[in-house]
Amino acid sequence: MTRSTRYARQIQFAPIAADGQARIAAARVLVLGVGALGTVAAELLARAGVGFLRLVDRDTVEWSNLQRQSLFEESDAELQIAKAAAAAARLTRINSEIEIEAEVCDVDPGNILRLMAGIDLVIDATDNFPTRLLLNDAAVKLGKPWVHGGCVGAQGQVGFFRSVDRPCFRCVVPDLPEAGSVATCDTAGVLNAATHTIASLQVGQAIQWIVSGNASLQGKLQSIDLWTSRTLQIEIRKSAQANCPLCQQRSFDFLNGDFAAQPIVLCGRNAVQIPGGRAVSIDRIAAQWQEIGDVQQNRFLVRLSVAPFEITLFADGRAIVAGTEEVAKARSLYAQYVGQ
Repeated sequence: MTRSTRYARQIQFAPIAADGQARIAAARVLVLGVGALGTVAAELLARAGVGFLRLVDRDTVEWSNLQRQSLFEESDAELQIAKAAAAAARLTRINSEIEIEAEVCDVDPGNILRLMAGIDLVIDATDNFPTRLLLNDAAVKLGKPWVHGGCVGAQGQVGFFRSVDRPCFRCVVPDLPEAGSVATCDTAGVLNAATHTIASLQVGQAIQWIVSGNASLQGKLQSIDLWTSRTLQIEIRKSAQANCPLCQQRSFDFLNGDFAAQPIVLCGRNAVQIPGGRAVSIDRIAAQWQEIGDVQQNRFLVRLSVAPFEITLFADGRAIVAGTEEVAKARSLYAQYVGQ
């Protein structure tokens, strides 16, 4: 057998066939976040023959990633290679016939439209709601479809948003959840089988849309719990958010930066201040952090030490992340341990 048979079994699948494979080869996909979901999604898309992949991530590979982030190896963690670069190198060895572009950057209102330029579809492999809501704003503005995915513990969910039709993601999540109110992988753990399953479902939706222009989860959310083997699918009613600020009122609040004050590097302190603006429960955060590292608390703040970093969280949601002057790293740690 030769290279020409690479996609033979995929072409044999009647809903794809030769025409569908040609559409896959012509598709351009952005994978936003190259972690637990993004590594699996990117590998499946590359193996399926998607012609162009843009991989975007702000972080470097850490040892704790290796349990579930399947494109990375021990050497990547040892050398702290940028996730997007490490994933692109590995995927090039898997499929040298496709184009892969790595972007090592923090996604924000200033670059999201550029990152989505020339893209047909976006895979949401982010780890926080502000970035998802920013993606949703940009997708609606550009009319780009995207596949939502999220996973914590053994539970996850997938949804498809076409962006030119209601509902949009903000119909489901109209406002940012309160900081600390949503569990993260770093506070609740995660099962690698769950992240792989969710990412696989995302890729299934993506390929379905690429080859047919439709997706079975458009306007729906599919949730799954791998520990209990329970699944649930719900339809998002178009009336769920009749006065949605985005798709009804066309208020691009996250894209305009209205909810995104900029972090500040604190000169001479090897620390970054992450802006707040919304109150947090110091007691609740302290309780969540007890099993993670050394925790100190008073009525004004709670401090978590996870060497070599220290996160000091104030009641107004503001945080100082010590141990780095890299804004992207500080934001990543904030998302991991605070959840926003």
